[in-house]
Amino acid sequence: MSLLTITDITIRIGGRTLLDHADLMVEPGRRIGLVGRNGVGKSTLLRAIWGDLPLDGGEIRLNARSRMGQVKQEAPAGESSLLEIVLEGDVERLALLSELETADPTRMAEIHERLRAIGAETAPARAGVILAGLGFDAAAQARPVNSFSGGWRMRVALATALFSAPDLLLLDEPTNHLDLEATMWLENWLAKYPGAALIVSHDRGMLDRCVEAIAHLDNGKISLTPGGYEEFVRIRTERAAQLASAAARIADQKAHMQAFVDRFRAKASKARQAQARIKAIAKLPQIDTVIDDSPTRFNFPEPAELAPPILTMDHACIGYDGHVILRDLDLRIDMDDRIALLGANGNGKSTLAKFIAGKLPAISGKMFRNGKLRVGYFAQHQTDELTMNETPVDHMQRALPKATAQQVRGQLARFGLDVDRALTPVEKLSGGEKARLLLALATRDAPQLLILDEPTNHLDLDARDALVRALAAFGGAVLLITHDPNLVDLVADRLLLVGDGMVKPYEGDLDDYRKLLLERARPASKADREQARRGDDRKDRADARAAVAPLRKQAKDAETLLTRLGGERTRIEGELADPRLYAKGRAQDIITARMRLSVVVREAKVAEAKWLEAEEALEAASV
Repeated sequence: MSLLTITDITIRIGGRTLLDHADLMVEPGRRIGLVGRNGVGKSTLLRAIWGDLPLDGGEIRLNARSRMGQVKQEAPAGESSLLEIVLEGDVERLALLSELETADPTRMAEIHERLRAIGAETAPARAGVILAGLGFDAAAQARPVNSFSGGWRMRVALATALFSAPDLLLLDEPTNHLDLEATMWLENWLAKYPGAALIVSHDRGMLDRCVEAIAHLDNGKISLTPGGYEEFVRIRTERAAQLASAAARIADQKAHMQAFVDRFRAKASKARQAQARIKAIAKLPQIDTVIDDSPTRFNFPEPAELAPPILTMDHACIGYDGHVILRDLDLRIDMDDRIALLGANGNGKSTLAKFIAGKLPAISGKMFRNGKLRVGYFAQHQTDELTMNETPVDHMQRALPKATAQQVRGQLARFGLDVDRALTPVEKLSGGEKARLLLALATRDAPQLLILDEPTNHLDLDARDALVRALAAFGGAVLLITHDPNLVDLVADRLLLVGDGMVKPYEGDLDDYRKLLLERARPASKADREQARRGDDRKDRADARAAVAPLRKQAKDAETLLTRLGGERTRIEGELADPRLYAKGRAQDIITARMRLSVVVREAKVAEAKWLEAEEALEAASV
């Protein structure tokens, strides 16, 4: 039985058709990720499902007596506490409690029975767990919602939607206002959510860990693929390869028949065969490619090499107006460092980034920088500093006054801002295009240190992949603050934990950190309280996890390398098995392929040995 049925719908916005006779079916309890390029209609589809947008054709039908929930677009306001705001999200509970005040004895019994059935007594505790997971401690939960900034109030709106526990939950970029810690908690919550969900997200990790299928919006249609985002990409790539092969084969057939037609069309003796081939050409199928858009590419300027270290701190204390936020900072950064800062919002990550960028002086202590060090600093709040009626070219010319027009355009083009976008006023650019402009401005001087504070907030999946590839090729150091676990996993090789006024190395990996956060968020039971009194055991386990963390990283890195080498080996062996490789004049290609295959096999043996060594050490450590 279907919970939500979308049949033959058409939606047009401003004369442009976003969905054209599209279909989708959502079964009860199924979590589906909604993906597609910016502007294809993902958010529009959610609005139409909610009922805020009329259809130009077709039907959207929700199963009778089923409830939908979504995050309200406007942030909650007023003097009510956070806990009160979230509890108001359970409309049925509020209605029953209100009715209880005037109900007759018979109805009161029915109301109490229903309140027990929906867990009304545990509602405050459940609401508190959700708020805690999204970053609000007990004291914050009791504060009025008006005392928080807009971003934090949007977290309350998200908590309200989660607490209402609808049969179908609609989420549009739910991590936009979250930090890494809250994002990890939300992923875990969604993975266990018993209801159905439609989730628009540009977070690959969330789409791999939280959903059971991917709905892809493309060319006005919706196609459903089982599995997470990685599986979707694999299936889509394989289909593209199959279609490309079919297209090439049909193109060869067309060319062969067309050559016959062109040669013999004028000969009476061959006229019938020529006409037959013309008809055959017309009947050959038209193959449409699956991936018809060029992939997004970013390209950071190559920095000049500097001797290590490029930056060090000696017992530095930093903060604002004499108030210390972080103290006793003893850090060193080299050009090959890839550092991610962990810690909840408000702990001082952005403060540290500003200090390293040279935008905040030390209250005490010292920071030493290489005299030739150039720092590129990207932060989302810089969008407010852009001049709305000016173009990206205007901004870049002002930032590079001595650059030629070609150099200015070239720097913008590194981040996908083509001629049209480069000459478009900032006010008409999308959020992702503004982020690209900020990246272009931050890297204009080919910095040796790149500081990225939430760089992916408005980037789609392709742009996020492009950022990962560009950072992998970047020759300088990277300091990363992000709520995107996938970005941390793929880019960072050093983790620093910011909290309690300190910055300390975190020796585990991101999976260890995720488990740590979930342990902290779990409500304390009697057994937990007893265990807390035996803190030595917990510390021993934490020390043990930290001790084996390098082994886990070695095993993971070796496994990743083995997978890549295996794919390359399969590709090369496929080339060597292709008869076309042995055509006349391709001897050098054969030699090159065989030599590369030999190198790949040798590297795979080394990687396999490292993997086995790490796995054996891990097994011994667990005994």
